[in-house]
Amino acid sequence: MAELSKVQATGKRKSAIARVYMRPGSGRIMVNRRNFEDYFPLETTRNLVSQPLKLVNVGSELDILVNVRGGGLEGQAGAVKHALSRALVSLNPELRPILKKAGFLTRDPRIKERKKYGLRGARRGCQYSKR
Repeated sequence: MAELSKVQATGKRKSAIARVYMRPGSGRIMVNRRNFEDYFPLETTRNLVSQPLKLVNVGSELDILVNVRGGGLEGQAGAVKHALSRALVSLNPELRPILKKAGFLTRDPRIKERKKYGLRGARRGCQYSKR
């Protein structure tokens, strides 16, 4: 078991990067110095972020501080979920099989495809004109 005051982890999703710091406390979650519910207004993104905590029944005795940058809210939520899962594993290595089976420790490799020359987007070409 790691020393609880120094648990830190990084998670990524698309172009979002999240850093999570855990310490003993009352179960508060702060994201970019804002309240968790204020930063993620949609219920779906809040559920996505809190999935690892609900799965292992932890979080009510931990204060979680999150710094997240880049991407949109959905990508940031995925990055925070990834970072939380990694932090929980560094806190308690026995949780690794549970989180791994749920797929929370796997970095989602899907990123934006680059634009190709001669096309208007990654795959979109010019509009076809018959005449």
